[in-house]
Amino acid sequence: MKRKALALLSGGLDSTLAVKMMLDMGIEVEALNFTSPFCTCTGKNSGCKSEAVRVAQEFNIPIKVIHKGLDYLEIVRNPRHGYGKGVNPCVDCRIYLLQKAKEYMLESGADFVITGEVLGQRPMSQRRDSMRVIERESGLEGLLLRPLSAHHLEPTIPEREGWVDREKLLAIKGRSRKEQIQMADDLDVKNYPCPAGGCLLTELSFVPKVRDVFEHSDELNQRDFRMLKIGRHYRIGKRTKLIIGRDESDNKLLEAAIQPGETSLFWMDGNTPLAAVMGRQDEECLDLATRLLLRYTRAEVGATCRIRVVINGEESIRQVPNTITEAEVEQYRID
Repeated sequence: MKRKALALLSGGLDSTLAVKMMLDMGIEVEALNFTSPFCTCTGKNSGCKSEAVRVAQEFNIPIKVIHKGLDYLEIVRNPRHGYGKGVNPCVDCRIYLLQKAKEYMLESGADFVITGEVLGQRPMSQRRDSMRVIERESGLEGLLLRPLSAHHLEPTIPEREGWVDREKLLAIKGRSRKEQIQMADDLDVKNYPCPAGGCLLTELSFVPKVRDVFEHSDELNQRDFRMLKIGRHYRIGKRTKLIIGRDESDNKLLEAAIQPGETSLFWMDGNTPLAAVMGRQDEECLDLATRLLLRYTRAEVGATCRIRVVINGEESIRQVPNTITEAEVEQYRID
């Protein structure tokens, strides 16, 4: 009887190799990909989802893409197993993913789940003790196979029952990717975009932005977290945020993201970043936002500048003195 594995496929090197190993053993594979606003493995114009879909198409296997929802954001806010060096709830995140995988495994008719995890590769979720906790709390004890590190771990049901050949599984350990890169060459696996991958929640510079959203949101929504990747962020009111683009790419993303009731700001006397005022709009916040924007222009200190203000398609011009000090800027800066 041919067995079926459900693979967590990020599109990175390790998960791609795990899928390839199963296919080479004659195991039927279906892939699951989880998207998140916190992924760092690709740039602004693509994402891990597209890489996972590309890999699935290359291997001719079905793939289901699942977006981590508000339940996941609540885990980020208050993880049972705590944070890593940033606001990364890595153990809770893995449990969440694998619980979802177990649910879909039962729906899809798969016999077990595979991942590209490597023992010792990540400091929080890929320690031996953490991996046992994750397996137990996800409900996948005995049915979670990690092919790249299998010989460092207890044999799973697929190995004990002979569904997979344990002798063909690997004993990779630690943070080096040399063995995986060599294996990719041997198996003719190409175009893997993110050998290491990553998560913005691990980056210390990202921590204040995430905490600011949690502290100032009446209710959580995905958009607030997606916006954290764009521009410089300033808290200018309890429920008002200013985002200023860092470059032309940011400007375009901000312009496309502005929703009805939100305000865009632009310095009219030269090249400028685009600024967006999001949340509650009042005169005091708009005045502060225009002054903060001038900090990132070439306007002369003390000069009175023209700022174009657009809200709901209606445009007005404000005369704003360029008098803000660096100390004032730092008072409102989030990142």
